[in-house]
Amino acid sequence: MLTCSLRPNLPQPAATSTRAERYRRVRDRTLALIEPLTAEDMVVQSMPDASPAKWHLAHTTWFFETFLLGAQPGYAVFDDSFAYLFNSYYEALGARQPRAQRGLLTRPSLERVLDYRRHVDARMRALLETDADVDALLDLGLAHEEQHQELLLMDMLHLFSLSPLTPAAAPDWPRDQGGRKGQFQVRPGGLVEIGHDGQGFAFDNEGPRHKVWLQPFEIADRLVRNAEWRDFINDNGYGRPELWLSDGWAWAQTHEVRAPFYWRDTPDGWAEMTLAGLRPLDMDAPVTHVSFYEADAFARWSGARLPLEAEWEMAARDGVLQQAFDVGWQWTASAYLPYPGFAPGAGAVGEYNGKFMSGQMVLRGGAAFTPDGHARSTYRNFFAPDKRWMRSSVRLARDLDPARGRDDAGFAADVVSGLSARQKSLSPKYFYDAAGSDLFEAICRTPEYYPTRSETKLLRDIAKELVGDLPSDAVLVEFGSGASDKTRLLLDAAPQIKAYVPIDVSAEALRMAKARLAQAYPYLSVAPVLGDFTARLDLPSETRDRPLIGFFPGSTLGNFEPEAAQALLRTIRDALGAQARLILGADMVKDEATLLAAYDDAEGVTCAFNKNLLSRINRELGGTFDLSAFDHLALWNAERQRIEMHLVSRFDQIVKAAGHTFAFKAGERLHTENSHKFTQDSLSRLAEGAGWRVARSWISPPGFGVFVLT
Repeated sequence: MLTCSLRPNLPQPAATSTRAERYRRVRDRTLALIEPLTAEDMVVQSMPDASPAKWHLAHTTWFFETFLLGAQPGYAVFDDSFAYLFNSYYEALGARQPRAQRGLLTRPSLERVLDYRRHVDARMRALLETDADVDALLDLGLAHEEQHQELLLMDMLHLFSLSPLTPAAAPDWPRDQGGRKGQFQVRPGGLVEIGHDGQGFAFDNEGPRHKVWLQPFEIADRLVRNAEWRDFINDNGYGRPELWLSDGWAWAQTHEVRAPFYWRDTPDGWAEMTLAGLRPLDMDAPVTHVSFYEADAFARWSGARLPLEAEWEMAARDGVLQQAFDVGWQWTASAYLPYPGFAPGAGAVGEYNGKFMSGQMVLRGGAAFTPDGHARSTYRNFFAPDKRWMRSSVRLARDLDPARGRDDAGFAADVVSGLSARQKSLSPKYFYDAAGSDLFEAICRTPEYYPTRSETKLLRDIAKELVGDLPSDAVLVEFGSGASDKTRLLLDAAPQIKAYVPIDVSAEALRMAKARLAQAYPYLSVAPVLGDFTARLDLPSETRDRPLIGFFPGSTLGNFEPEAAQALLRTIRDALGAQARLILGADMVKDEATLLAAYDDAEGVTCAFNKNLLSRINRELGGTFDLSAFDHLALWNAERQRIEMHLVSRFDQIVKAAGHTFAFKAGERLHTENSHKFTQDSLSRLAEGAGWRVARSWISPPGFGVFVLT
């Protein structure tokens, strides 16, 4: 349930508007939310966890009458029966209508409830024009009503979702904004303070402020998207008990849970019930309305976990979280328990929070249904783990494991070394964090960037020639497999390939590729290898004593200096064995204008890709790079037959990174990438130096080559 404490945290700052104006603004918003509803809509209770809209209108009014007006001399209650009908949980205030039977209250009528609101509002306005000391209870009452505004929207959505007409509770309600996949942000951990600091309003369960020790961790900067959840469903995520907590598995099986709460499987594909009615599901938008059990199972499937509430609060305070307050409350792995030193207040105003600190999980942030300004980084929402009708969402976290720790240390060492050199340079392998990978995909979609389109078309045209003669026990081994998209062209052309070994440094890319390929090619044995293909690798047992076909598309070879490229081809030959063949993609030398356009597109995507390296240094190594202080430069080095990418300092400046200070002169270049281009002769010489021979080759316009090496 939503935190609905009746004990304020003091002191509070002075309001920026008069008390009466603040009161009117909050109360008017509640009436605006019910504007699209009919009287019939507002009396129905769709389930015991929900309340009718009419009850919300009356209960929030009852709060002000009971706790503020009732304490004023001479005030006469509007209706003696309302104390029984519209109390919620407050034992100290007497008996009440059972929660599950609130929908039976056809009387009082809606008009009578609205008269009640008008009566209380008039007397509250008069009270607030005086100097009565009611600020603490007023702030509490307004926060309480804002909570019920959010509950009202969630309850109406649930009610309307049960109607075969799928009506709209708020026809103009905006769609959630889609966006990129979240990327993990490294957080240092250590001894941190969480909880409310006493400045401004807070509910009692947000304090006391206290210290917590956190191990270093990573947390996603954005929420899990519908597309990722669809992959979870397609990978039988709801049918794999190893992903689920025991109680969660029993719950999912008992209730036949197979998708998020408001997803609908229609003849036209997935749709989603929203406040604006039934809409086609936006795969780029964040997933919402899932239980803790589902969120936890998805996190396991993703090779991650849910964040602790202290991790969430620390990351939110540091400003690294997007979509923190405006989409959905985010499940954490923390049980809803009191902070050290917590003590509920006396009487009804302190009754709510403490007695619910059992059997519930904490959610953090805020939601699209949350009134503006209501949530804050210390806010502790809480629900039972099976609940999903409320506006919940998922943010992933993971421990900073030793392997990633070594990578981080290597990144820092390479940055310090590269920025300290006379000719500043950094390895292009550091381009490909999550944001960099997304940007590279965007580069591939620009009209100027021909390599991906050219290679894909060429592979599609020659696939039968490439692999049509493979024996039935052949194994395809791909170096730097990524999403394994081009692999499908070979698998479609050679169904006799029964085993596939993708090699990549991204565990997530390997897992997602395996899931997609398992669905498309159920006969295919997929044996991923997590590692850097430039180092010596041990291939899995599936490759033993079987013909091996190496696959190295994308002209990645061109990112290496000639000596390193030759060493890499030698490493691949050693891994595959002397009898193997290698299918290699290589970009060819062509006119300078075409090359430069591909690496400096008109939309500036390549520029953003290049500068993202500086963003990564800022984010992960405490850098102080101002991205606007550097220009993107792509140039053709004819002597070395390569495109070079640089970042050029626009003026003299000092920057910090990884605990060191570096000086840049105006016009000084930071060399970030080379992309060597080949002729047939230069590629043949390179291959021969590594023990390979070019057996066949195909060159497509505007000049991309596919080579078979033996």
